[in-house]
Amino acid sequence: MAAITIRNLDDDLKAQLRIVAASHGRSMEEEARVIIRQALSRQGKRGGLGSRIHSRFAAVGGADLELPERKDKARAASVDE
Repeated sequence: MAAITIRNLDDDLKAQLRIVAASHGRSMEEEARVIIRQALSRQGKRGGLGSRIHSRFAAVGGADLELPERKDKARAASVDE
């Protein structure tokens, strides 16, 4: 296993880490590992825009939209100047 040292960590940030770790029943070192693991795993799961929109609304049951029936045939866009 690798080890890292984090230099110049702000005292307030270290205190916050200590408090969060204690609230989760973990050491500061374990809490830092969990935070890093979660941050990096989210990065890989980001997906495209559609996937991110879907995941945001899936938690609230999605959204059902009534789409009107298309009556006219599709037509090419006009690009006249």
